[in-house]
Amino acid sequence: MTSPTPTTHPCGGCGASVQYAPGTAVLRCPYCGFEQQVAAPTRQVQEHSYDAFLAKPRVQSLAPNQFTCPGCGARTESDAISKDCQFCGTALVAGSTGDEIAPEAVVPFALDKSAARDALQTWTKSRWFAPNRLKKVTEAESMKSTYLPHWTFDASTYSRYTGQRGEYYYETETYVENGETKTRRVRKTRWYSASGSVSRWFDDVLVPATEHVPAARLEALAPWPLERAVAFTPAYVAGHHSLRYDAGPETGLEQAKAKMAEVIEDDCRRDIGGDEQRVHHVDTRYADVTFKLVMLPVWVGAYLYGGKPYQVLINGVDGVVQGERPYSAVKITFAVLAAVLMLTLVAVYFMR
Repeated sequence: MTSPTPTTHPCGGCGASVQYAPGTAVLRCPYCGFEQQVAAPTRQVQEHSYDAFLAKPRVQSLAPNQFTCPGCGARTESDAISKDCQFCGTALVAGSTGDEIAPEAVVPFALDKSAARDALQTWTKSRWFAPNRLKKVTEAESMKSTYLPHWTFDASTYSRYTGQRGEYYYETETYVENGETKTRRVRKTRWYSASGSVSRWFDDVLVPATEHVPAARLEALAPWPLERAVAFTPAYVAGHHSLRYDAGPETGLEQAKAKMAEVIEDDCRRDIGGDEQRVHHVDTRYADVTFKLVMLPVWVGAYLYGGKPYQVLINGVDGVVQGERPYSAVKITFAVLAAVLMLTLVAVYFMR
């Protein structure tokens, strides 16, 4: 299905495309500097019923968005929600086709490109086992401001569990050391069967909605200030790349349940009490499940070192960096040798 005509934001000064300026509430022209305020959202961020979503017919796969640039007339296809025209640079934001779930909220970029460079420089200088030359890398070969899709889930849970409660007790034990009989107190654990139920309300359990970026690396950029999220409007993504989700709500909910399960198990352990706990089985029921699609700001960069590309991700709000980096074999070798030498000296000292 062909996307509607993409949204554009022409400059009131020179007619070029304005872009959202990170850390502000304005759209700024990169050519003449003209600024215009981002219009305040006219609606509140809303949660959507998961049961209602399941009841609706859905397409098997989403067709690429088709963009027709109003600036030069170029026609392109992309899985992006927003991007710049590759021919004239016009900032384009795709309209909704109705086949996909539209973004409900966006956390706007707070860091501009200069601040992202500073974060990268600080990160490279703090890598202990990286080659010394890496610390001279102050800017990625490519650095693109990208909004990445995430799902948030709310749910009410009720869980029944079975397990065991361990309680400590002490016994006096006799042993022989160097021909001398001695006694000592030994801690042991007495186990009792336990069962019960716990309930909890989960709010905004966050999981990635894209498989284009390693999930573990995205998770490492957390926590995200979701309290800064505003109702989605094309102005906030104008001039920035935005990926469309490729992992649907069904996949997202299973990932969210895995996160909830860790919290629920901790609740079960607290409910069991005692000195130690064993949780054998947990049966959880979910109710009032709601979700939304939120776009989170990430600077996606890549730098070359030794002829090999390395990817870095920078949280577009607080500058946290996660990424690949080379290791110095020389530094690691010296560190291992130093550790062995230290252990040897300690052993010699206690053997004297």
